Amino acid sequence: MRVSPRSNDLDPSDAARRLSAEIGPFRRALLTTARRSGDLPDIPDAQIEVLRRLDADGWSSPTTLGRALGLARSTVSNLVAAMERDGLVERRLARGDGRSTEVGLTGLARRRLAVYDESAERVLVAAIAASSAADRRVIAEVGAVLGRLRQRLEGYADRTDLAGD
Repeated sequence: MRVSPRSNDLDPSDAARRLSAEIGPFRRALLTTARRSGDLPDIPDAQIEVLRRLDADGWSSPTTLGRALGLARSTVSNLVAAMERDGLVERRLARGDGRSTEVGLTGLARRRLAVYDESAERVLVAAIAASSAADRRVIAEVGAVLGRLRQRLEGYADRTDLAGD
């Protein structure tokens, strides 16, 4: 990594490029390995994001899901339809409003998420255990750092001018 010309800090542009280049492949590798280890069907990433959101929030309207995940209404509609066909979500009339619908997880989806989580933890523990002591120390800090970075990014989501940040 390059050092920033303004200080002895690492160059944020270089760090951003490297992080961006690694996150997608890391996520796909973990997902693929956990699926195989847990003998789970191939579920697209976008569907997993919907399942995660519903698991955290409970029943939700498609509009609320779309906003929370940054997805277009048509995308959410297509995702929910496919997931309903696969038995992962179910719809019901919204409470207090008989004109709109809400989406919630099925028992099958909850079981698959539990198997995925157990499998992902197992494969990550094995990979981390096989890492050097120095890498393990860094990995121990990465979760908190990525969490703070994600929060900053979420704060930027509604802003158009990021100059000077």
